[in-house]
Amino acid sequence: MWQEIKTLNAIANTLLTVFALLLFSAGIFWLTQRPMFMLKAIRVVGADAMQLHHVNRLTIKGAAIPRIKGNFFTTNLDTVRMAFEGVPWVRKATVRREWPNKLVVTIDEHEPLGTWGENGRLVSVKGDVFTANLAEAEENGSLPEFNGPEGAEKEVIVRFEEFKQWFAPIRLVPESIQLSDRYAWTVKLNNGIAVELGREQNKAVMRERVDRFVGVYPQLAALLQNRIESVDMRYPNGLALKVSGIAPGLESKRKQTKVSGTR
Repeated sequence: MWQEIKTLNAIANTLLTVFALLLFSAGIFWLTQRPMFMLKAIRVVGADAMQLHHVNRLTIKGAAIPRIKGNFFTTNLDTVRMAFEGVPWVRKATVRREWPNKLVVTIDEHEPLGTWGENGRLVSVKGDVFTANLAEAEENGSLPEFNGPEGAEKEVIVRFEEFKQWFAPIRLVPESIQLSDRYAWTVKLNNGIAVELGREQNKAVMRERVDRFVGVYPQLAALLQNRIESVDMRYPNGLALKVSGIAPGLESKRKQTKVSGTR
């Protein structure tokens, strides 16, 4: 008999515990559904207190807000993050809650460095390829053009910064860089000359080829003025020129000249 009473008490205590937990859960659910916890605002800030230049209210309202569901407690922060990372110009987003009814989204925005390839894509200063409005990217002027094998983006932009320094003594700036599938470099300068540098055996060889071009360029420019189309620096002790000229009574034509022994 006493054993039956103990069993009944244990069952009763278990039922009371389950009932209390259900009541507590219902109370929590009721509380979290109160209007005061409905999301009232989403504050968007730039990473490291940087001003956002391309991500604006309209793009956020159209691309991210419709994908956000729930309230302060039930909103899935990963879902919100992915919604914002789907907005053009957003490189990375982090999301946190702010009591009692706000979300704070911190955005790391792409900073365009140039165009990449022939599909209208852009590459950022961090080497990320992304898709955005080219007109917005070029609102402060045309961007340099880059092209190369997939996965070579960071290598190309690092070399771009080096090329800018190497060509600076003759006051020329790279406006496009092409890295072929065979990893041969071609640089087109802002005066229209394409400089073929070939495959990179090592950084010292690449720098030596640029230095040879820089050393001989003033004489070539004085002699040929603006008729130089391309310069091939792959020769160990010389270079090859492609120039355009006009012969009397003939149409414009191109000719190639090899110059040896330049230093």
